[in-house]
Formats: sequence, C-alpha cells, structure tokens
Amino acid sequence: MISIKVPTVGESITEVTLLKWTKPEGAYVDRDEVIAELESEKATFEVNAEQAGTLHHKATEGDSILIGAILADIDETATKPAGEAPKPAPASAPTTPTTPPAPTSTAPVTSVPNNVKATPVAAAIIADKKIDTNQIKASGFAGKITKVDVLDALNNPGKIQFAGQDLFSRNVRPEKMSNLRKTISRRLVEAKNTTAMLTTFNEVDMTGIMQIRKQYKDKFKEAHGVNLGFMSFFAKACAIALTEWPSVNAFIDGDQLLYHDYADISIAVSTPRGLTVPVIRNVESLSMAGIEKKVIELAGKARDSKLTAEELTGGTFTITNGGVFGSLMSTPIINIPQSAILGMHKIQDRPMAVNGEVKILPMMYLALSYDHRIIDGRESVGFLVRVKELLENPALLLIAKDPVASLLEL
Repeated sequence: MISIKVPTVGESITEVTLLKWTKPEGAYVDRDEVIAELESEKATFEVNAEQAGTLHHKATEGDSILIGAILADIDETATKPAGEAPKPAPASAPTTPTTPPAPTSTAPVTSVPNNVKATPVAAAIIADKKIDTNQIKASGFAGKITKVDVLDALNNPGKIQFAGQDLFSRNVRPEKMSNLRKTISRRLVEAKNTTAMLTTFNEVDMTGIMQIRKQYKDKFKEAHGVNLGFMSFFAKACAIALTEWPSVNAFIDGDQLLYHDYADISIAVSTPRGLTVPVIRNVESLSMAGIEKKVIELAGKARDSKLTAEELTGGTFTITNGGVFGSLMSTPIINIPQSAILGMHKIQDRPMAVNGEVKILPMMYLALSYDHRIIDGRESVGFLVRVKELLENPALLLIAKDPVASLLEL
C-alpha cells in the first residue's frame, strides 16, 4: 500500500482544500494519472498517482488538509480490471474532424442559446415569444426546459425566479468559503488597513490605438498567431512610465524602499473561483506580440486553474481591466506589497472639446490607486499623465520619445 501525501506548495502555506476527486473510491488508476484537485490560498493544482493500483480516499471533498497529511492510499498489488475501456487520446494529439450526425428532430431553428437545453416544443415557444431563458425554471431531466416550464414563465411575466427556486422563496444557502476567497478577503482588508491608499483619475482618447488595431489586426494575427488586444498597449505604456517614475514601481520593506529596475506587471484575471493576478515578467523587454502571447497563456491557465505559485508572485505593478464587465469608473485596491495599480475601464463615445469644436471620441477613464507613503501626488499624477500621453500617441511606445523631438535632440 502506497500513501499519497499532500505536497508542499509554498513556504507559508500550511493547509489546502480538497476541491474534488477526479477518480472515485475503489477505482483503478494508472501511474501519473490525476486523482484529485487541491486548492491552496494562492492557486489550484493537481495530484497524480505515484503508482498504478486501486485508489482509496482518505479525505472528503471540501475538507481542509494539512501539508504532508495522507490524501489517499493506492494498493499497487491490485490487478487492472479486464476489459477496461482504453483512455482517450490526450488533448494535444491531432484529431480528425468529423461531420456531426444529422439531427433527429425536425424542430425549426430557434434563437435558444447553444448552452441551453430545451425540448423542441419549448424551444419553439421561447423563440416565438422571445423569452429570456434565464427567467425559466427548468424541471426536465438533466436541467432541460420543458413546455410546462415555458408556460409557467409566461404566466408570471416580470416575476424573477432565482435558479432552482419557486416564487416567494426565502431560501438561504450556506457555502464554505474557499482558501482562495479567504486569501483574497484577507489581502484586500490588509491593503486597506496598512497602506495610505489614494486614487487619482485621468482619461485617454483611444482613437489612435483603435485605428492601429483596425489597420493591423489581420496582419498581426497572421504574423504572430495572436490577436492584437488593448493590454499590450497598456502594459508597454506602463513599463515605459515605470522607468521614468521609479517610486511607482517600488515597495516599502520595513524602513527601506526597494526599487525595481524591471517591470514585472501583474494582470488581474477574474475566474469562477475568484480573482487571480498572474505576473508577466520583464514587460519592458517584451515585444507587443510577446506581451499578447503571455496574456493569453496566463489567462488560459487562470481559467483552467493551472497557474503555479511562481506565476502568481513577484509582480511590481498591477493592471486591472474592469471595462470588460462594463465598468465606467472604479477605485482599484492596491495588490500588496506593490505600491500602485492601474484600473482600465469601458471605452465609451463621449462629446469632447477639441480645438474649440465638439467631437465624438472613444474615451476611457483611467484610475491609479497608489500608496501615499511612498508615492507623492507629483509622482502619481506624472505617471498617469505619461501613460495617457503614450496611449494617445502610440508611436511613442517604440522609443518612448517623439520622433521629431529625437531628431532635433530636444
């Protein structure tokens, strides 16, 4: 019998939470096969079988388990069951596209979203009456919407039902707070209580960047295999501004100030399990394509809970984009021990006065929250104004100077 113990995942982490078993009790597992998913206060990770054999659980999903404690036992003397179905090919293996089978139903095409399951009659009524499927309580097998469910929704117009609950429900659902959510809560409160946080605002005209993306997006995708997004422009602008305003890129360590001669920029990513902040290393040394590739890589790992502790630590500055959720303005909270965080927001057409004329321009509010203990008003405002200048004149991102001014050595 071999015992599988909870591995060490960080110097300060003493316990983890068992999110789920990927293999049931008594199942036969192969060596290196994933048997469980664990969550620490920083990230989630998988546990693999050290030997082939029969799996015996020693913990229940949702349990908090100490580092080094026994998670499971594997009986390596057990024989593999005869006739076991072969395992599917790994995701990276090439696959041959197949033609999906013809639908057996003759129901007409409806406007029901692909991720909503409904009977043909229910789907037809939903499409005809243009009913919001979020307001329908599904009672069919495996969460399928039936004709009765749709008629019930029609008989209760304007009345909102919470998922799985009847009208006038007073149900309260207790749910254990995950280690990740506990850590997020603790760090946010700590940031508010231990820093002299202040926020300064500005706005940026996104016309130049939007024109560049429109003109070069296809060529950029063809050349680099990734889309040209907004984050690479903001990350590059911040990296340049951080070299000019080093206090924004510094930490307080006791009675010392630690200045960083590099820009490791953390990118806030929202996931179903909470907010994670993976780090892009040495942004000042990356190309635009290099930044976009790292953003896609880290965001994908965050969604799939594959980020390592190393990828979540060590940032010197943070960028968060509330605009993807429709936020027009906010005051982001500092990601300690960092001293500043830049908040991006929704791009919105607004009337602006330009040379005595009113023009409609795509504008974005920027917010810089900073620790006033280390960053003064001059540094914070100067940094944000510099970011604004670089974004409104994207050519400056190449050499950080106006080409004409460089030519004239000004």
